[in-house]
Amino acid sequence: MTVRRAGATLALVLALAGCGGAAEPPPPAQAQAPVPSSVPVTVPFKGLRPTSVKIPKIGAESSLLAVALKPDGSISVPSVHTPMQAAWYKLSPVPGDTGPAIVLGHVDGDRKPGIFFMLKDLAPGDEVDVDRSDGRKLKFVVDRVTQVPKETFPRDAVYGNSNEPELRLITCGGAFDHAEHSYRDNIVVYAKLAS
Repeated sequence: MTVRRAGATLALVLALAGCGGAAEPPPPAQAQAPVPSSVPVTVPFKGLRPTSVKIPKIGAESSLLAVALKPDGSISVPSVHTPMQAAWYKLSPVPGDTGPAIVLGHVDGDRKPGIFFMLKDLAPGDEVDVDRSDGRKLKFVVDRVTQVPKETFPRDAVYGNSNEPELRLITCGGAFDHAEHSYRDNIVVYAKLAS
């Protein structure tokens, strides 16, 4: 699978996944063919990685698992039984490198709040700290927070290349659709490197 297709597929899967509201990502029958992005996707993970994320304002702190796509095209997310575990999408840049690094986490799971339960409460100026395996400690500053319907997930804005180090934090939000076992929206936090 090419990096471009992997990025497009991830965007589709995140737009459809339960983000903690369901034990498993949706079955492939629910997925549609990925829509090619007009913006190039960044290079894949090659060893260096983020090790933890901390968001002081909302009391969120987690180590970071490195995740990719499963053979069926769905994303390997942390278990819904460990909703306080966050993950870094390893086909996105390492935080601190040029481009948008993608970190995702559950809003809830096992009837408990998840690591990104309060992500929607962030505002411009709030800080997100990321540690890396090379010892660098990075501070990102929130630029904006959006809530978007999953069917109109802003692929290019979230996954497209940028000229500077950026961070995207993604979880589910909005109303819970009991028939689909999924939240209707995604919360996306956009942040830029401060130090």
